[in-house]
Amino acid sequence: MNKVSTYSLFSDFDIQLFKAGKHYRLYEKLGAHLVEVDGQEGVYFSVWAPSAKSVSVVGDFNYWTSHEHKLNVRWDSSGIWEGFIPNVNKGSLYKFSIESTAGLHTEKADPFAFFCQKPSQTASIVWSLENQWNDSNWMHNRKSHNDLDKPYSVYEVHLGSWKRHGSENRFLTYIEFAEDLVAYVSKMGFTHVEFMPVMEFPYDPSWGYQLVGYFAPTSRFGQPQDFMFLVDKLHQAGIGVILDWVPSHFPEDPHGLGFFDGSNLYEHPDKRKGYHPDWKSLIFNYGRNEVRSFLISNALFWLQHYHIDGLRVDAVASMLYLDYSRNEGEWEPNIYGGRENLDTISFLKEFNEAVYANFEGVQTIAEESTSYPMVSHPTFSGGLGFGMKWMMGWMHDTLNYFQKETVYRKYHQDDLTFSMQYVFSENFMLPLSHDEVVYGKKSILNRMTGDEWQKFANLRLLYGYMFAHPGAKLLFMGDEFAQSNEWNFEQSLDWHILENGYHKGIQKVIMDLNSLYKKQPALYEKQFEAGGFEWINYGDHDNAVLSFMRHGNNPDDSVIIICNFTEVVRYDYRIGVSKELQLKEIFNTDLEIYGGSNIQNASTINPDSIPYHDRNFSVAVTLPPLSIIVLKAKQ
Repeated sequence: MNKVSTYSLFSDFDIQLFKAGKHYRLYEKLGAHLVEVDGQEGVYFSVWAPSAKSVSVVGDFNYWTSHEHKLNVRWDSSGIWEGFIPNVNKGSLYKFSIESTAGLHTEKADPFAFFCQKPSQTASIVWSLENQWNDSNWMHNRKSHNDLDKPYSVYEVHLGSWKRHGSENRFLTYIEFAEDLVAYVSKMGFTHVEFMPVMEFPYDPSWGYQLVGYFAPTSRFGQPQDFMFLVDKLHQAGIGVILDWVPSHFPEDPHGLGFFDGSNLYEHPDKRKGYHPDWKSLIFNYGRNEVRSFLISNALFWLQHYHIDGLRVDAVASMLYLDYSRNEGEWEPNIYGGRENLDTISFLKEFNEAVYANFEGVQTIAEESTSYPMVSHPTFSGGLGFGMKWMMGWMHDTLNYFQKETVYRKYHQDDLTFSMQYVFSENFMLPLSHDEVVYGKKSILNRMTGDEWQKFANLRLLYGYMFAHPGAKLLFMGDEFAQSNEWNFEQSLDWHILENGYHKGIQKVIMDLNSLYKKQPALYEKQFEAGGFEWINYGDHDNAVLSFMRHGNNPDDSVIIICNFTEVVRYDYRIGVSKELQLKEIFNTDLEIYGGSNIQNASTINPDSIPYHDRNFSVAVTLPPLSIIVLKAKQ
């Protein structure tokens, strides 16, 4: 049996960075790495376990016995155990067998493993990340696709249930997704795909949000290079890739990070800060330097090795507040007497600074559900440093409005207009995410009011309003064709309903809204600036009509948006315009091809010298029922 040889990938400087919480490439050192030592090929193993009494590597190469390959602890009090084992190959299975100071033996998966066994098996797999990429054009020009003044229409995908294969209901592979998903997203016109967590996780009902293998794409769908292939194909099609990233908590599975070396290594030792009562999971110790190195290294790993274009950080609110989901007496104020978690705030700032300093053209996005200030402001001005933040208030208020019977909507116009009071306080993304179609909330379609025709008309109007509203866009899979049922993670979307014309019409609306968004600079160039939005009339409560303008860098690109939130057709509806220019209707959700009643305006809309809405001129237009129309000056 080959014994463990003394060998290290760590320099003294690496150890200094690690202890200081500033080592952002830990995945190059910790874990399992194929190397050659003194002419002999094998694997260098290393693991951080400062409270361990002993650490061994067990695997299919030593019959899973813990006495054969004991690692050596470093002399520098870093708590790192390491060593070289010859003749271990790519594809070998392994775990770390850790003996605590209390004499307890546990087998742990490698926190830095690049590949894991398919759940419910729990071993790590020796692997290499070498890959031949073909997305150089995208990577070179990424900034021009991914900046905040570019169209940002995101398709949120759960790989386990977007589509399944045949009657056996098996998962598609990453390779199959590279054909089917890429073609579909391209056809639909989305600019980005956001994958719900792809990092290895043991429990399917968690949807991926309880991670064990932070550095490994789940083996449910294939090997690491297969996932790289999927990302590569998306990039070649001009589609950006965002990953959900979960630094907020992790599960208590015995092979995972919890109580890793017999101590609270990754989790905070105080249960008031280290245990999440809602999710029955553990919370990282953001104040521990080595844990910060682990997390920030993980974020940069996906950007570096998988060419990821953005990270959407899950459950930021749960990280920011010490009293999140805790009753009085179950949390301890910070040193200033407040409820903010100061370690988390410091960590999030450092994470964002590291991402933006090391990778050009990427974005970080916060799922933050409170009014915590300056989430998407730069750290140098006191913000957390995210690129964007989910606009949960818009989502809640807008869906609440659309669930009102149309006859009562005039009493609730503030649900729609309130968002404009704070829309430019952050760089907001408008989310209609997976969270809105689960747990008895119904599908988006079935939250609309009215008969069948009205439900679909309301949905077309909702989507049109979403794309006209300032901010980036996010739509969960299935919503783009009005999935009737709530999302079920255990089965495919109901693709067969596209045989129904109304569902096909919704799909066509989304396709054309994506096209409109990308073709009209007024809808994206200033989507995060107050100068990109101008009210025409927000006070027509009685008719439940809103009208406003969107502006880009060129005044000639401006568009007028009018929304009719009732089923009453409004003939000769007058709005004020600033210039005596002929207008044309460039978009209308009531077209017959969408399932609408096909009420349209004339090809040319002439202005009148009638002052209106504090403007020198005005136009009279027809507003179709439950619809949004977009007007633009004829060139």
